[in-house]
Amino acid sequence: MSTRSTQTSSVRDRTPVREHWASRAGFIAAAIGSAVGLGNIWRFPYEAAGHGGSAFLIVDFIAILLIGLPAMLAEFAIGRRAHRNVIDAFGAGGRMWKLAGVLAAVSAFWVVSYYSVVGGWVIRYLLESPSGAYFSNPAVHFTGAASGMDAVFFTSVFMFITIGIVAFGIERGIELATKLMVPAIVVLMVALAVYAATLSGAGAGYEYFLEPDFGYILLNADTLIPAAVGEVLFTLSLGSGIMITYASYVEKSESLVADGLAVVIVNTLVGYLAGLIVFPLLFAQGVKPGEAGAGAIFVSIANAFRTLPAGEVLGVVFYLVVLIAAVSSAISLLEIPTAYFVDNFPIPRPIIAGVIGLGAFLLGVPSALDMATLELFDSVASEVLLPIGIFLVTVFVGWVYGREAMAELGEGLHERLLPRCWLWHVRIVVLVAVGMTLVISIVSFTDINVVQWLS
Repeated sequence: MSTRSTQTSSVRDRTPVREHWASRAGFIAAAIGSAVGLGNIWRFPYEAAGHGGSAFLIVDFIAILLIGLPAMLAEFAIGRRAHRNVIDAFGAGGRMWKLAGVLAAVSAFWVVSYYSVVGGWVIRYLLESPSGAYFSNPAVHFTGAASGMDAVFFTSVFMFITIGIVAFGIERGIELATKLMVPAIVVLMVALAVYAATLSGAGAGYEYFLEPDFGYILLNADTLIPAAVGEVLFTLSLGSGIMITYASYVEKSESLVADGLAVVIVNTLVGYLAGLIVFPLLFAQGVKPGEAGAGAIFVSIANAFRTLPAGEVLGVVFYLVVLIAAVSSAISLLEIPTAYFVDNFPIPRPIIAGVIGLGAFLLGVPSALDMATLELFDSVASEVLLPIGIFLVTVFVGWVYGREAMAELGEGLHERLLPRCWLWHVRIVVLVAVGMTLVISIVSFTDINVVQWLS
């Protein structure tokens, strides 16, 4: 036996056996669980309210079709082709491309730090629901709950739950947890949407949310487009390496196209359901959209529970489901950096997850102490980190991976035209759209007027 073959065998022996999803349904549930979370229930109505309601809905839907789904398939192709963590998956394109993987892992770490703060809010509301503690004055109650040492404490509880699930691994931890989320949250949100339809202000809420407003789109394109694309990237878990990492645990026989469609459909459904709940509640209570802020879902839903028979019980059920949704997204974020260290270092997964989770918690403390900091962290993620991340994904898949990505997407399909069309769509349409959005997002983030910046 040659020296080279001996070395190759030695390296293979030291490579840990990677986990796989126990079933195709497990992967789809986990991917949906990552996408369907607070980004739909909390952030989607918040972004829509601040950007014209129905106008945001139109741009968001276009962004999902033209950017979200093709970009998700690009991340799927990278992950399953490499069967490695996001950093090593990008490393297949060369050492410089590993930096794109590092950026993705850092982005996930950044997002989970402040995302856990919002998860902490959910835990607090869940525990307070049996007594109806937030019923008397939901708006004032949320102001007190959103920041301070109590928020830090509940953030730590949320992070502890997240660490615990990630520590158990793919099949016994992430897959098992996320299989509980999707059916429960959809059923409950449908029930709440039906209730919201009975309110006196429902018609005005539907009009604001659903009636097309093309004039608003034209007048506010510089802020509306990056907000909508940022929302798509955030809710579909793109740009942070989540879908790359999750797809790395997928078997070759599965159709990535079918799985991607399932994730996008359910994610979009839940986002629209959230709007059908929140906007009727806002208008019924005389709250002007755009003024409710990040706490819209907590203030509005709390008011609804206050007026319902057995509102305390409904509050427990609702915030329990929201908590499951939030955790399913948080574990996907924490899994990104965890997967890298599990793949490359002989350290037990629970220790790795615990150390990284602790670091994310410490980074999130400023967001727990001050809402302005949380909003800043969210802006950095949605307007800078995620757009840069998905831009690098499109360049990598379109012009570096190329044929390999097309071949990977073709696995599980009976024809080859779709992968070819998809690759050129990523190379041109998605790349240009994400590139333009990246420029607009950065300009918006730095508060520079576009016209002055170009002149």
